[in-house]
Formats: sequence, structure tokens, C-alpha cells
Amino acid sequence: MSHLELVTIIVADYDPAIAFFVDILGFELVEDSPSVSTNTGQPKRWVVVRPPNARTGILLARADNATQLAAVFLRVDDFAAQYARMRAAGVTFVGEPREEPYGRVVVFQDLCGNRWDLLST
Repeated sequence: MSHLELVTIIVADYDPAIAFFVDILGFELVEDSPSVSTNTGQPKRWVVVRPPNARTGILLARADNATQLAAVFLRVDDFAAQYARMRAAGVTFVGEPREEPYGRVVVFQDLCGNRWDLLST
């Protein structure tokens, strides 16, 4: 594994959350891109903030449902190799890898049932 890429914080609305993290806490707005919910097909946004010079960012997300209320994102350099290694180790994946505007992604569960997104660099 390369590093912990993103931690998700569920927000009620994107713009006030961006204002809080950027204007009040002094974080950088790394990305604010249109996105689509993989569950409902509804429009969403991919919003990432992080402290200056930090490597790990915070994804500000509106949850579609209860299963999205907690999520962790793990970015890897070699997606195919990591995916194959994890499958061989018996990791439970929720669906198949797919291409998104922000990279290749697949959801997996840890031993407690928490959902993680494995992302390509």
C-alpha cells in the first residue's frame, strides 16, 4: 500500500462545508468536480480538501444511503496488482472494478464490514 489517500466526512451540503474547511480552517480545495452517485445515478460532487502540504485529504461527501455513512479511500500505485493480491487473500469486494472520472475504483470490505474504496493513482 502506498498511503491513506482520503478519509470521508459526510456533509449536509457541499458549499458550507467547503467554506468551513477552506475559509475557516485554512485547508486547500484540492478538487471540486461533478460526479454521479454510483447507487442512484443522481448528480453529486467529488470534493476534496486537505491541510496545506498534507498528503491525506478529506472527501466531503453527501451520502446516498446508510451504507455510505462511513467510507475510507485507499489509493495505490499498481491497481491491478493490488486488486489481484487482495482477491487472492480472500478480501470481499462489493462489485467489480470500474472507471470513474477520478480513477479506477472498486469497493471492498474489511474484516468488520466497513467499506473502503481501492483507487488507482
